[in-house]
Amino acid sequence: MEEKPEKLISDEGIRVDGRRPDELRPVKMEVGVLDKSDGSAYVEFGGTKVIAAVFGPREAHPRHLALPDRAILNCRYHMTSFSVEERKPLGMTRREVELSKVIREALETVVFLEEFPRASIDVYIEVIQADGGTRTTGLTAASLALADAGIPMADLIAAVAVGKVEGQLVLDLCDVEDKYGEADMPVAIAPRFNSIVLLQLNGRLTPEEFKKGMELAQKGIAEIYRMQRETLKKKFSSARMEA
Repeated sequence: MEEKPEKLISDEGIRVDGRRPDELRPVKMEVGVLDKSDGSAYVEFGGTKVIAAVFGPREAHPRHLALPDRAILNCRYHMTSFSVEERKPLGMTRREVELSKVIREALETVVFLEEFPRASIDVYIEVIQADGGTRTTGLTAASLALADAGIPMADLIAAVAVGKVEGQLVLDLCDVEDKYGEADMPVAIAPRFNSIVLLQLNGRLTPEEFKKGMELAQKGIAEIYRMQRETLKKKFSSARMEA
């Protein structure tokens, strides 16, 4: 396990990785990265790297699980065994099962499942390198992959974590800040409706800190949402030019 630095925030207000408190890590987004899927996305937030793939809509299997009025949305969040410092055991852990459910429930708020009765839409999220914020990066990538697959949605979902480190609120926690900070609050929003679709809190925040943390999250999410839209626009604009 990585040792705790002497100071997580310098006297000048600079974090361990050189960022200001309200600054995102370097972000990279790309869609259409997997040929064999109906939609896919690759997203990086600093050292956290995630691939998401979407298959469907397709006939639900086994058939007795099919719903007559809407599609089933299946979601699998998984961390590769080499994504963390200490090699992770193969198979799904309890945490991965929990986060699969949390991400699925967030995605269900924006996907028009009623358009595809008796079908299933399968979302696979694979964390290939973890450095904090894997659930928010995974949700951001899954949203892009669904859009890349042409699945009708009310909006994209953008997500980021806000935390408290040495008494100061910070945006987009890296792994060291997540491990040794006092609080971690993942937030996901559908910005078009300003609707919160995921909100969790590990640690403690005062009511005033919570309010300021949400404002900080909204600031970061607005920037992430802009990048998502630009990434999709870039792909589909080039596809039109090639046609």
